[in-house]
Amino acid sequence: MKVIIEYEFEEQDDARTALDGYKWKLAMWDLDQSLRGTTKHGFFDNREATGVEQDMAQKLRDAIREILNEYNLNLD
Repeated sequence: MKVIIEYEFEEQDDARTALDGYKWKLAMWDLDQSLRGTTKHGFFDNREATGVEQDMAQKLRDAIREILNEYNLNLD
């Protein structure tokens, strides 16, 4: 598939945002994986995570997925 997007010079910020979409997805995936490590393996910042940290990590993962879902996006 070929997609052509045209922007005026004044819209270069919008063009950069469009071109960086994949990088944003990768960054969100990395964040999700970091939170997953806390919830699944019980570690955060190279130490054992507290129960509160594990609960918060799960809540943040859920919030990320809910927000992405509202925009019809997913990390999978």
